[in-house]
Amino acid sequence: MSSTIVLDTGVWLTAGAILGLLVLSAFFSGSETALTAASRGKLRAQADKGSRGAATALRVTEDGERLIGAILLGNNVANILSAALATALFSRFFGANGVALATLVMTVLVLVFAEVLPKTYAITAPETAAARVALPIRVLILVLAPVVTLVRGVVRGILLLFGVRTDPDSRILSFREEIVGALALGHSEGAVQKEARDRLLGALDLNDRTVDEIMRHRSKIEMIDAEASPDRILSTVLASPHSRLPLYKNERDNIVGVIHAKDLLRAVEKTVRGVDGSLASIRDLDILSVAKPAYFVPDTTPLDEQMREFLKRRTHFALVVDEYGDLRGLITLEDIIEEIVGEITDEFDLDAEHPLKMSETGECIVDGAMTIRDLNRATDWNLPDDEANTIAGMVIHEAQMIPNEGQVFSFHGFRIEILTRKENRITRLKIRPL
Repeated sequence: MSSTIVLDTGVWLTAGAILGLLVLSAFFSGSETALTAASRGKLRAQADKGSRGAATALRVTEDGERLIGAILLGNNVANILSAALATALFSRFFGANGVALATLVMTVLVLVFAEVLPKTYAITAPETAAARVALPIRVLILVLAPVVTLVRGVVRGILLLFGVRTDPDSRILSFREEIVGALALGHSEGAVQKEARDRLLGALDLNDRTVDEIMRHRSKIEMIDAEASPDRILSTVLASPHSRLPLYKNERDNIVGVIHAKDLLRAVEKTVRGVDGSLASIRDLDILSVAKPAYFVPDTTPLDEQMREFLKRRTHFALVVDEYGDLRGLITLEDIIEEIVGEITDEFDLDAEHPLKMSETGECIVDGAMTIRDLNRATDWNLPDDEANTIAGMVIHEAQMIPNEGQVFSFHGFRIEILTRKENRITRLKIRPL
């Protein structure tokens, strides 16, 4: 009678231990999924609103290697111990067949209740689940810290033997790629509009792009000869769509200042309204005294740095020079902003021919000076811009020559036909995907 009671008590205790270990395994499995799948951005937003669980989850996930090591250690101990107890229990009742039966039963129980079920729950609301399990997981990490540190050292040593080095900064460096991927996925699923995607990607790309990629080339800069007559300079400034124009002496590379339309008009008003003022007195106006010093920047300056400099200096206009100090072009604050929000026009902009036209057959008629980036943004193509900034530059680079009108090329999955060439410049092309 007493042996039966003892036997029943041992069986129930073993069964209870197995059940408890399965619950513990389920907790570890769900925690692993929740903490690894949770978005750190969403956790940060919840933490800023006062969620202690989200703040703890952020701290726990800072060291992913230690987190995974502690959870896997606890999970494996729970699974192995529960399997051993089940084998002992089933062997008591079924003898030699108990091992196979215990393996079958525990496989089903672990798979359904300790793996699939908790992981499925965690993946449906990872941030909520992560906030709930963060505190006990943090305690687990502190308790198992010595063992996890030892295991991590062994793992890193083994990986090092195969030439694999772990990078603790990889998470930080992958944030940008994560955002870009999320925007691309959101656009493909219809959650993010193309215009919103382009604006956000444009802001992200400012650090990776330099002023020479978007500057106005020197051949297209409107300049004023400082030695021209003041009345002629005045007429040129008034006729120009630009409010700031560079002044040069003798040759166009010799920039001596920048004239602002408002400054010039103030000087003209002061001259005309003077004691001996008259329209004829404009001829005696000293233009160089009105001009402001030119602001020069290197062509390798990143766009985000240049935008900060514009805001710091309270100016919107800079001349771009190369490593030898030769003039390459000019850049304005508006040019940088347009990389984010798209083309900005006002009532003073000329109604120039649009650089991109779509034909009825699906072909694009493109201005050769149009940048590859602008074409990609307008058409959702993926033409490479590593070797050239403009469409014409890409064709010349790929063809290793300056093509003639009528020549046709196939580059990067596109058919490109040269429509117009002026001197050594390709001015018009026709492009369509192959």
